[in-house]
Amino acid sequence: MEQRSFRMIAQTLFGLEEVLRTELVRLGARDTERHNRAVSFTGDEGFLYKANLSLRTAIRVLVPIATFEACNTEQLYLGIKRIRWQDHMGPDDTFAIKATLNTHWTDHSQFIAQKSKDAIVDRFREKSGRRPSVNLNDHVLRIHVHINNERVTVSLDSSGGTLHERGYRQDTNAAPLNEVLAAGMVLLSGWDRQQPLVDPMCGSGTLLVEAAMIAANIPPGIYRERFAFERWPTFDEALYATVRNALIARISEAKPMIMGADINRVTLGKARETIAAAQLEDSISLQHGAFADLDPPAGPGMLIMNPPYGERMNEQGIGTESDAAAIDALYTMIGDTLKRRWTGWIAWVLTSNLEAAKRIRLTPKPKIQLFNGALDCRMLRYDLYAGSRRLTSPPPRTV
Repeated sequence: MEQRSFRMIAQTLFGLEEVLRTELVRLGARDTERHNRAVSFTGDEGFLYKANLSLRTAIRVLVPIATFEACNTEQLYLGIKRIRWQDHMGPDDTFAIKATLNTHWTDHSQFIAQKSKDAIVDRFREKSGRRPSVNLNDHVLRIHVHINNERVTVSLDSSGGTLHERGYRQDTNAAPLNEVLAAGMVLLSGWDRQQPLVDPMCGSGTLLVEAAMIAANIPPGIYRERFAFERWPTFDEALYATVRNALIARISEAKPMIMGADINRVTLGKARETIAAAQLEDSISLQHGAFADLDPPAGPGMLIMNPPYGERMNEQGIGTESDAAAIDALYTMIGDTLKRRWTGWIAWVLTSNLEAAKRIRLTPKPKIQLFNGALDCRMLRYDLYAGSRRLTSPPPRTV
């Protein structure tokens, strides 16, 4: 029987919209459209499962079920109440609501969530005399209410916990790199999945794991215990098994050289635990040591790093969190090391400290804006030619 197609929205981080759209197109999504931190698309039930299992740069996949106009809380209440909630859950089920607002008529998201909850509960109570209850931690349905001006969109969260929570990461360092951001950085870098890839300040190893998963075509959702859609009344367990098994069958044995290093032994131990939890010990090698002392694999290759911006100096054993001189010294060392030891490679540096990045003394092209949590960052590309233009120019004449 042919499955019904419907619109979906995959949310992402700022700067990764086009990467996510490319992922969706390659998976087979139709009618993709970019938005701010999101991509909408069309697919069927099987594609919903496939998207949750496969997307590396999506935070969650939403399924809109209603849109209507509202310019006050009473209109919101009536619009929410008109939705056939009995199609999505029963009176004995639990649910949770998240409201996001971009409108002139209210800025109280908690009140909007409460009003939406009242509408859902009242509909069930009037029709059956029983009502579902709110449970923020264990719910059958997670509902998103988004108000943009006077347009209300009500969606179901098919993912549950955000998709960056792959399920492999163990104990982390103080400033772990979000898995979605790490995957996005690898995909943005243009890495061909064959040349060596090195993260010389690897922290808890997230970027290394994401790169190894990309190289071997391992779906990131394969580690998760459960998705939210598995508790929906429309869940097709046999179809889900078919989709999941098909994705597993496409995993390859590709093992390009992927190497990480860190100056902090404790942090490096956490990286080993993360890599082991992802069952990628045979795909990733680790070394203890400073970037300045790291021997590059036979190049050319791709080097991607997320050095401290000022928040992680203690982890690197360089000064204190507020020590601007130590930050400058770190970035000076990065630039010197790139020029001295990594010629022929392409280096990408993610940082929010653009003043310190000037100490690298190379010209980055391009500069891609990304956010690491709340920090406004740039992902800077350096093409490390064999010999700098400065060195290959003829020496000045002496008189």
